[in-house]
Amino acid sequence: MLLKRRVRYWGYLLSLPGSLLLVGLTSLAAPAQSRLYNPIPMPPTNEVNDTLSTQDIPTGQGGFARDYVVNLTAGDQLAIDLSSDSFDTIVTLLAEDGTTIGENDDGPDGKTNSLLFTRIIKTGRYIVRVRAFGEAAGGPFRLKLTRLRPVP
Repeated sequence: MLLKRRVRYWGYLLSLPGSLLLVGLTSLAAPAQSRLYNPIPMPPTNEVNDTLSTQDIPTGQGGFARDYVVNLTAGDQLAIDLSSDSFDTIVTLLAEDGTTIGENDDGPDGKTNSLLFTRIIKTGRYIVRVRAFGEAAGGPFRLKLTRLRPVP
């Protein structure tokens, strides 16, 4: 015996012997789909002047983060420089699977800007994450990724 009952907001709930099936999802899923994770491509100059805001990714620690995607090659040696006069910066380099390759809070200048040096082991897509330390909402920042070359 098949029971069919309208379920508010979600569609129809079908009851089959030993199981339930939800069909006919309504448009409530549409707003969620428009906010899917979509990192910003790093421009060819590898430099960004942007603004971190409360519209960015919540960190769960009261702050926010903004992600940039970049293709890197095995053997690349990088310097990732993140600076802001508005907030205490943290820069993180993440592999495509989400593992942290490197992170820096305060650079060697003794200020709250971040400077990360790392070497890429595997060719692929990487995420450069810009975030504010603590519960800071953010503000304007400058991000620069430099591929370091050995001196001949």
